[in-house]
Order: sequence, then C-alpha cells, then structure tokens
Amino acid sequence: MSKLVKVSDKAMQSVLAPQITEKATMVADKFNQVVFKVTVDATKADVKSAIEAMFKVEVAAVNLLNMNGKIKRSGRSFGKRSDWKKAYVSLKPGQEINFTGE
Repeated sequence: MSKLVKVSDKAMQSVLAPQITEKATMVADKFNQVVFKVTVDATKADVKSAIEAMFKVEVAAVNLLNMNGKIKRSGRSFGKRSDWKKAYVSLKPGQEINFTGE
C-alpha cells in the first residue's frame, strides 16, 4: 500500500542538482548523507518533501548552508559569482540514493 504525498510545485523546483564532489562522496560514505544544490529560497520542508517524492526514500533530516559566491578578477575589473544554497540530506538507515542509474 503506497501513500499518496502531495508535493507543491515550489518544493519540486527547489532541488536543482546533486553535488558530486570529493567531500560529498566522503560524507555519503561516512554519515549516509547526500548533498544537493538547491534554490536560494528553499526551506528544509521543501527539500525534504521533494527528495522523498523524487527518489522514493525516507529523509531523517535536512541541513541547509548559504554559500557565498567567489569574487573573481579579469584584468582590472572585478566580478562576483552569485550566491547559492547547499542542502545536506540525511537518509534513514537502510535508505540509499544511487545516481549512477544502476
């Protein structure tokens, strides 16, 4: 028996992409967490409901971090990359998200 979960459009659009980095891989192995890039206005509840609906897993907790954009220089001019938000999603024991498609 599957439970029907209504997820808002804002929640589904809040998750942009998974972060596949060396640190994200280490965190996934050690703490059973997955790292995602999310929109700047995303909330913990939005991210939790979107991940549960997209990947059919149970989420234990969500931690959000605001990442400041780096200041870059090209010749004499300076520019700034835009700020973004990162989400660390803790999965319940026995749950797993596989991005390789296997």
